[in-house]
Amino acid sequence: MNPIPYLDLPPLRGAAGTVQLPGSKSISNRVLLLAGLSQGTTVVRDLLASDDTRVMLAALKVLGCGLQTQADGALAVTGLGGPLQVHQAALFLGNAGTAMRPLAAALAVLAALQGGHFELSGVPRMHERPIGDLVDALRQLGCQIDYLGTEGYPPLALQGTAGGTLQTGREIRVRGDVSSQFLTALLLALPLAAATAPVVIAVDGELISKPYVEITLNLLARFGIVVERQGFERFTIPAGSAYRTPGEIHVEADASSASYFIALGAIAATAAPVVIEGLGLDSIQGDIRFVEAAQAMGAEVQGAPGRLTVRRGAWPLRAITLDCNHIPDAAMTLAVMALYASGTTRLTNIASWRVKETDRIAAMAAELRKLGATVSEGTDFIEVTPPAADGWRAASIHTYDDHRIAMCGSLAAFNPLVATPGTEVPVRILDPQCVDKTFPDYFEALFSVAQAAESDIPVITIDGPTASGKGTLAATIAARLGWFQLDSGLLYRATALAAQRLGVPPDDEPGLAGVAAGLNLRFDGERVLLNGEDVAAELRQEQVGSMASRISSLPAVRGALQALQLGFRRLPGLVADGRDMGTVIFPAAPLKVFLTASPAMRAERRYKQLISKGISANLADLRADLEARDERDKTRLIAPLRPAQDALLLDNSGQTIEQSVSQVLGWWAQRRPFQPPQGD
Repeated sequence: MNPIPYLDLPPLRGAAGTVQLPGSKSISNRVLLLAGLSQGTTVVRDLLASDDTRVMLAALKVLGCGLQTQADGALAVTGLGGPLQVHQAALFLGNAGTAMRPLAAALAVLAALQGGHFELSGVPRMHERPIGDLVDALRQLGCQIDYLGTEGYPPLALQGTAGGTLQTGREIRVRGDVSSQFLTALLLALPLAAATAPVVIAVDGELISKPYVEITLNLLARFGIVVERQGFERFTIPAGSAYRTPGEIHVEADASSASYFIALGAIAATAAPVVIEGLGLDSIQGDIRFVEAAQAMGAEVQGAPGRLTVRRGAWPLRAITLDCNHIPDAAMTLAVMALYASGTTRLTNIASWRVKETDRIAAMAAELRKLGATVSEGTDFIEVTPPAADGWRAASIHTYDDHRIAMCGSLAAFNPLVATPGTEVPVRILDPQCVDKTFPDYFEALFSVAQAAESDIPVITIDGPTASGKGTLAATIAARLGWFQLDSGLLYRATALAAQRLGVPPDDEPGLAGVAAGLNLRFDGERVLLNGEDVAAELRQEQVGSMASRISSLPAVRGALQALQLGFRRLPGLVADGRDMGTVIFPAAPLKVFLTASPAMRAERRYKQLISKGISANLADLRADLEARDERDKTRLIAPLRPAQDALLLDNSGQTIEQSVSQVLGWWAQRRPFQPPQGD
């Protein structure tokens, strides 16, 4: 499936409901590495499925760890238990710092002791993320590490000779003021070097992101390594350390991901709360302290084991000044909450933002300014003053391949809650699938609790005669836009099929209306489920289509199906195809297309379609049937087939599907407020 280039969020006006969060990225990748290094098998439950965990799992598999998904969805990881199974490998780690840094440390130590050659690389942005301080610390031990590109940055080559030794008798010093991941990587790797003597790590400078180190220490203890510590300045790994599986471990939900829904509740949950499942105030993650910051801005938050309940309190939100060292990732969400605050919000001690997936201080400043905010930035701070009530601007949010920019940016779509009526704007998120890094279903979760005025949810209608290619065109456009699709013809076909199965004749209008009203139909990708049975193939049979054409002219049947069709209009948008989508069902749709092709071309297309599926057909008969259907559709008294007055005509007789798609998307771009149409 092609990536969605952008996702347009219409103005959103409220929120309520329950969200189930995915597992924590920080915990998931730490647990995977610890399980991979341990003796025995660890059953990991509620593991995050994301880009970051996929690259870690791929690396562990290459290194010889056993990975088996159980019937209940848990993952069983059989670890190395000490000796390397593979002594030479090239590992691609994408843009996952939680994989690159600890794997580099662990493999450097193992290669130095047991011999081997490992190369670690990633996407171009990973090769811009500093790793020199970690490499310098490992070289103090005697690890042999070479840079394969720019000094101080990945890609790396790690190598050593079997039977080697490490210099563990002295303190290993590491800087703490660039990234806590360097210290975490050493804490995870150095138990491998502490078999006979303790290993001491000393931190130079003020350690940032301390809560992430707390996560590491907590998980190390679960795997049998109890680290002695003096504050955050000195850590001692005891002699005789060896990783032991806890047998089973649960990955709690991601506290950073929770921040978007805590913010959402603070901004938009008025009639009913936003409930967040999978995370409670007892979380081991430091970002749970985002709750305190949100409360300071006005959120009402109640906590229970594995659950948070959030409502709007103060409104507008209160501007705050906050040292964010304790919540570096979640603090980005505060910058967007500032758009809904009275006054200027100042977030400090966030220098680590500049060495993440992108330079997040510069990125957030640029994108918030696009929306109309006034932003000041420095080496380690950002100040945000919201737009005036009539100063919000429709913006294409550039995401920089950074999942957190995309998720933060989506919250700007709730601008109707503060904007002057009539000046509300949509928000476009470029490259929305970058959220796959930590929260692949983020937008689905957002739309499940977000509320919009029905008139704000965009609809594109595609009407036309039988076999004009409406369904294929609509499905492709819906996929490109990330929208829902309504194939209204399938509703009539499903009614016809259900009627045939029940023995209801095609001239029994009340009986057919009853069948339509009771239709238990669900679309699931290419499957069409009627009473739980996939009937997609049966719906395409000619006798079903012929009956569907006949019953579609019956007023009682059309009335019974109209409410069902209107219900398909859901966030973020709908592409609806049929014969009366633009004239009857969605007459106010902002873009209406009337698609056609010559009868000869349509008959040939239908013929090829049927033959490709092993269904016998006669070309002349197909053309005659299409022309008869055209006449019935054009002359019926109820909703005759005709273009809507403001529809754009598209004859695709000589076009490929891609040409037709480009034409319709071009028309749609002309109706949107974003310039240029697909971003910056």
